[in-house]
Amino acid sequence: MSALLATSIGVTCAAALTLPLAAPAPAAPVVRTSATQAAPVPTPVPALVPAEATESAEPSAAELPGSTQSLPLSPLTPAPTRATGTPTGPTASTGQGLRQRDVRPFSLVGVVWDDADAELHGTVQIRTRATGTTKWSGWQSLETHNGDHAADAGSPERESGTVRGSTSPLWVGDSDGVEVHVHSESAGPRSGADGTAPLPAGLQVELVDPGDDPEQPRADGTPAAGAPSAGTATPATAAQPGALPESVAAAESSAVNADLAPLGAAEISALSKAESEEQAVVGAGAKPFVGPRPRIVTRKGWGADESLRERTFAYTTTVKAAFVHHSATGNNYTCAQAPSVLRSIYRYHVKSSGWRDFGYNFAVDRCGNIYEGRAGGVSKAVLGAHTLGFNTNSMGVAVLGTFGSTNPPAAAVTAIAKLTAWKLGLFGRNPKGKVTLVSGGSGKYAKGAKVKLNVISGHRDGFATECPGIRLYRKLGTARSTSARLQGR
Repeated sequence: MSALLATSIGVTCAAALTLPLAAPAPAAPVVRTSATQAAPVPTPVPALVPAEATESAEPSAAELPGSTQSLPLSPLTPAPTRATGTPTGPTASTGQGLRQRDVRPFSLVGVVWDDADAELHGTVQIRTRATGTTKWSGWQSLETHNGDHAADAGSPERESGTVRGSTSPLWVGDSDGVEVHVHSESAGPRSGADGTAPLPAGLQVELVDPGDDPEQPRADGTPAAGAPSAGTATPATAAQPGALPESVAAAESSAVNADLAPLGAAEISALSKAESEEQAVVGAGAKPFVGPRPRIVTRKGWGADESLRERTFAYTTTVKAAFVHHSATGNNYTCAQAPSVLRSIYRYHVKSSGWRDFGYNFAVDRCGNIYEGRAGGVSKAVLGAHTLGFNTNSMGVAVLGTFGSTNPPAAAVTAIAKLTAWKLGLFGRNPKGKVTLVSGGSGKYAKGAKVKLNVISGHRDGFATECPGIRLYRKLGTARSTSARLQGR
């Protein structure tokens, strides 16, 4: 994705980045700013670069850590059978896919197609082989309706011309073999002569390698437990044409949190309720119902390659609501792997799906760790791409996992409560209250419709989707009550 300058930098970058940044002024619903500006002003929208223009099936070593293999799907012939006649895979004989294939190691897989507005009416099934073994997984399904996790229609991000349709990605762990089957299903009046809907054009499978975890030193300068040693560090990702060096982009990403943590910090430390309320800006005489700030792992902490995202930041005027999601990437990860999962989703959102940055404002793992998502500042009203039709004046929180038939860990639900108690409190919102949002057009609600929602809502409240999974959705009442209690309500 292109990282064109929205504005020129008139001072030495290092000097500019040592100053705390002012919060975005509420002069317009959506603005984009360079990290070195004191206040946002409207700027030209940087163009996106299609994934195929920047990633190949065989990237050079200079593109590591992290890489994407993009492999086109082709028409499938009838699935082979064993001597007994038992099918070796999905039984349908039509569709597109990729037969068993050796590939470079990867850990996350998804399928994309050309037209972001085209729906995939059918099934996407994959199986993978663990790296260095002959062991293949069983067939696993990808969630095909991912268009509801996206920028709003008519927004610069959505109208960039390079956003693609995509499934939700699936975390499969270290793998070096893949097989993919995509089959149509009946789509009513949209069905073809054979009774099934045509598959979208340009189907390809995306195999994402997150690269090694960044080395995070302790206070005494020694490597943190579990961090790769200096000898295993991999080269930085090559900058895209027109981009500033990754170090400068990383400094800008850190600078927007400069009032919360030192530049380059791997985490933003927790504060007590009293300390959090002291920092909050509230109206004269108003009681600052702000929950204690939780510990937040920064983009630096989980290893975000800042040269991937669009250079500028985008803001709205306030945060009225929080939408809770599940990432639908599966539950087969450890908490130590969560940074790798995040880097993989980030790369899939930007390089494969054509988004300007990571889609969600925050992420939460199964152990209750909270992570900074889309760049722009964790205390600011950053415009995300998480809830189609309702991204403006809201925040998106994705719990890493899939919770349709699996209960979310209690630690994750508690983390949602802690995060929303603090962040919604900064904007004067009651977690147990209601709020009216104006739909940008979501399929469930027409554009311009005024919709009354819970201040803490599930994704399905704004769009006809299974997200955040019924098991997590049922826990939102608990999250609301805990969040309000943490605010002192």
